[in-house]
Amino acid sequence: MSLLVTSGFGGWFCINTLKVPIRSISTSKVTYLYSQSSLGIDKYLHGRKKIKEQFSNFSDKFRTKMIEFCNDPKSLIFTEDLKNMVHLAEPSDLELVVKMVNKFNTSTAEFRFGSFIFGPVIMRMFYFLDAPTEALQCFQDPKNDGFFDQLSTYHILLDLLYNHEMYDEMKEVFKKVMERQINMLKFPKYPLVLILAACYKQNSSQSFEYASKIWSEMTSVGTVPLRRASSFFAALALNQSRPDVALESMSSQRSQYVTIRNIKVMALADMGRVDDALPILRSVLDIDIPEENKKHTFFEETITKVKQALDKHNNADIKKEYECIETELRNRNLIDSQTLDQHLCSEITMTNTPSALRGMPSQVKRFPYGLRKKSNM
Repeated sequence: MSLLVTSGFGGWFCINTLKVPIRSISTSKVTYLYSQSSLGIDKYLHGRKKIKEQFSNFSDKFRTKMIEFCNDPKSLIFTEDLKNMVHLAEPSDLELVVKMVNKFNTSTAEFRFGSFIFGPVIMRMFYFLDAPTEALQCFQDPKNDGFFDQLSTYHILLDLLYNHEMYDEMKEVFKKVMERQINMLKFPKYPLVLILAACYKQNSSQSFEYASKIWSEMTSVGTVPLRRASSFFAALALNQSRPDVALESMSSQRSQYVTIRNIKVMALADMGRVDDALPILRSVLDIDIPEENKKHTFFEETITKVKQALDKHNNADIKKEYECIETELRNRNLIDSQTLDQHLCSEITMTNTPSALRGMPSQVKRFPYGLRKKSNM
């Protein structure tokens, strides 16, 4: 089945499997960190497809009824009401959904006998409808206290805010993450990656101080961060002229990974310790992997840093040894034009996520729902 999608001017065009009305396409540049499949957006789309089919002939009547229920103090919003509305919602329905969430949380506790967890599903709706401001307001509303206390909800919300460069707002959310300690985790791994990514993007002395405090607290309680989290923090330290911090934060990471070995060499070069960087540069020459996509490489900018450090070095033997290593690296095509920043900010696809649901692609394309212009946020 083909997907028919509006262009924003009333027409429909094909994309894939769903009939979804969408907003005008925006040309705003947006950086995604986690793939949609990693955030469970494919599951949300599957549920959206089913419920839209069920309500194909009376979705407007259902909306009208929900508006009446929200305005009537005696009426209640039940689990199925909210579940259906979350999967039917269009951009114009966001205010209604928020009202339904508030009413659901404040008036129906004694009638809830099911165990349906709304937090992640509602955040996926906000993500799909590209509504970071509304998502944040709903999350922070005191009426919804405890409603969004799930690690996956934090993950989706932080990623949505990251997409829109709302880095200070991410810090507000992460503060709640640390306070709540869901599953007794003060520094859950995926939110930690995102908050350190935000600090890296801000690249200021204040963001470095904030990230350093988190790093210090995290290591003091024995939390082992994911490699991407370590890399973001180390890269921020490099940008803030603290190669010593960058190198120390990489101490528990293995140089077999491209970001790790490049950061280590950059840090050593910035510290003037070129002789200590040479063994890392030489190590990839001892690895014989013919497959192009599995080669152990260095970034061109890493090589440039080493050269700049060598210019300040008076040891002719070290210079000669380095020149031999660089020549061999270039002969074997082990120097990559990609930058550390490009590699760090590349999209993350979590391989441990459940396989795609039947009828849905394993990697759902981002529908051109159009990102809201930053001036409107």
